[in-house]
Amino acid sequence: MKQKPRLTKPGAERRAFTPDNIITFTVPAGGESIALLDFLLASFPGAKRVTVKDYLKHRQVMVDGRITTQFDTPLAPGTEVRVNTSREFQVFSNPRLKIVYEDDDIIVVNKGYGLLSVASDAKKEGTAYSLLRDYVKRVDPRNKIFIVHRLDQQTSGLMMFAKTEQAKTAMQYNWNNMVLERTYVAVVEGYLDEDEGTIRSYLAENSRHEVYSTDNPDEGKLAVTRYRALDAGHGHTLVELSLDTGRKNQIRVHLKDIGHPIAGDKRYGARTTPIHRMALHARTLRFIHPITRKDMNFSTPVPAIFRQLL
Repeated sequence: MKQKPRLTKPGAERRAFTPDNIITFTVPAGGESIALLDFLLASFPGAKRVTVKDYLKHRQVMVDGRITTQFDTPLAPGTEVRVNTSREFQVFSNPRLKIVYEDDDIIVVNKGYGLLSVASDAKKEGTAYSLLRDYVKRVDPRNKIFIVHRLDQQTSGLMMFAKTEQAKTAMQYNWNNMVLERTYVAVVEGYLDEDEGTIRSYLAENSRHEVYSTDNPDEGKLAVTRYRALDAGHGHTLVELSLDTGRKNQIRVHLKDIGHPIAGDKRYGARTTPIHRMALHARTLRFIHPITRKDMNFSTPVPAIFRQLL
């Protein structure tokens, strides 16, 4: 029996996906600063001025990963400018996750506390990973997102994700060489005996998934944390921490080891929860770009609520 042709309303036909046409420019090194509009006009010599201004007006221009509409934005040598000649760049908006930087290979975000980095047995969606996955697929259904590293659910701050297999592999297999600097800030209980120092131990994990320090190198992996007191008051100390190694729960365990657990971190010894969260924030992330090899340096301010504890 011959099937009848399926009728659809005009305009309801499924159209093939048309990818964005994104052109990337870099302001030449060794020159002087230039206004964005002047740079775009020079980069599109055959285009009409009104066409180039429309790219700005309709949010089709990114400067160093951020959508820019201001025509007189100054561009320093080395600045990356991306123009989507097809349509406006997709905008990601979520109160608990902010995109700090994005290009074809990576996304750097500022994650809010309480948001899982990746799925758990109890929660599959609504994680940093799933939110970004859905976002890149809105841009192009073929797009993917890849985990590079993680932050604890109650830790806020800077994370990066890869958008290509090549970028993911480059970061994961060369992490210690690619990451130039990672600093955190934490509010700990009590006052430190010394304003700065280094904590070393071997970290292992028990059957309850709790990480602990050991002196036995055969039992755990070496972890090194450097700390420096920034401020203190009201029974708390604001501490800056940098990592020589990136072990699971490293900062939390090491601060417990020296008798100053992170405020709100009851799993690792805290007695109080003054701000109803763990007071740990990934403040700085500096790394070598896995594809371009550029020095990428991002930082965020100390959360205001941390200062209030002092």
